[in-house]
Amino acid sequence: MSDTTRPNSWDARAKQNSFFGFTDLPSIEARGTTVLTHGEGPYVFDTQGRRYLDANSGLWNMIAGFDDPGLIKAAQDQYARFPGYHAFFGRISDQAVMLSETLVEVSPFESGKVFYTNSGSEANDTMVKMLWFMHASEGRPNARKIITRVNAYHGVTAVSASMTGKPYNSVFGLPMPGFLHLTCPHYWREGQSGESEADFLARLVAELEELIANEGADTIAGFFAEPVQGAGGVIPPVEGYFDAILPVLRTHNIPIIADEVITGFGRTGSVWGCESYGFVPDAIISSKALTAGYFPMGAVILGPDLSDRLQRATDIIEEFPHGFTASGHPVGCAIALASIDLVLNGGLLENVQRLIPRFETGLARLAQHDHIGEWRGRGLMGALEAVRDKSSKTPFESELSVSERIANTCGDHGLLCRPLGQSIVLCPPFIMTDAQMDEMFDKLSAALDQVFADVA
Repeated sequence: MSDTTRPNSWDARAKQNSFFGFTDLPSIEARGTTVLTHGEGPYVFDTQGRRYLDANSGLWNMIAGFDDPGLIKAAQDQYARFPGYHAFFGRISDQAVMLSETLVEVSPFESGKVFYTNSGSEANDTMVKMLWFMHASEGRPNARKIITRVNAYHGVTAVSASMTGKPYNSVFGLPMPGFLHLTCPHYWREGQSGESEADFLARLVAELEELIANEGADTIAGFFAEPVQGAGGVIPPVEGYFDAILPVLRTHNIPIIADEVITGFGRTGSVWGCESYGFVPDAIISSKALTAGYFPMGAVILGPDLSDRLQRATDIIEEFPHGFTASGHPVGCAIALASIDLVLNGGLLENVQRLIPRFETGLARLAQHDHIGEWRGRGLMGALEAVRDKSSKTPFESELSVSERIANTCGDHGLLCRPLGQSIVLCPPFIMTDAQMDEMFDKLSAALDQVFADVA
């Protein structure tokens, strides 16, 4: 493009050549884009010099903020030492070896193995292929069905999007056959009139049992679950959920995979979300906080049973025919080692645990608003659900785009937060101070007052 035809503003240049995903296009048309230049702590800055407190941690992942010196140094040192490699043909970097040892050590497993990808989507996709491969090698080629839940989010590849229980995937002709979605375990929204929380849980368990009976346990490859549904709107499961469904899955020898892309490494107040809910899965999917957002990386962490079974399957054909060029990238692994150390030994997990009461108090205070039907969350992830009528839980009309308006108004106040359905989601960085937490809630409160005054 010549200088005479190149648009002048950053906004115009962004629109000219960039194709946006998961973006409300009417907002882009009306308000323009936000082009960011750098970050300091939990703040990011745009090309106009405006500062924003990022209450989304980027996209759940920038837990250490945007300029952590230790993570930057880990990247710089590794780039200077060994800037890239793969994990094919029996060759692997020393950083990947050390990271695999660390991931198994900090996992809830007594032993296990790790397979690297470039994202959580790829890790979930990989786990499905592992299950298909394993079951077929064990003489169960029909064990291919995958169970997830409505409102689950597991990624954007064709397989992981089929696992994702969100209606927007219908535009791609997804889900593919064999991907089964159970009721979302959200009592406030999914509970029936007069149904107690215990009765709701019993209904979910009965639904799982009925699905297994109807489909046939021998046709089911695995059950995938986020400990807290993240992109579904921060939905913690009904109390006792995992304690109730795990015996059903174990009875039928169905592996349970914990998708900890969001919840892993401290977001729920524990190292793992499954730890917060008291269960041990058969495998863990990790990404996002794994590298604190400083490098694109995902990992499948296999527990001992799946590790052994997959090893036997690969022994038969002498390889696992799957992988990615950047699997086990040495720079990503070096950053991950530094990030894990920062969470576990550098005070980040302790700060999350210290902030949780303040975070929950702030959510509860805003939930007193006439048009907030529910606050929900676990650890340092929370959501406020907007409603037109609180007593009936009636949502606002979809054409009002209330959550998008709230997020846009927050941006005007110097706060970045995420609209999801009728909800506003908060997942602040682990480095937040008390003052920054108060700033976040004060700006969100002002935005709520402004928007609800316009639409109520």
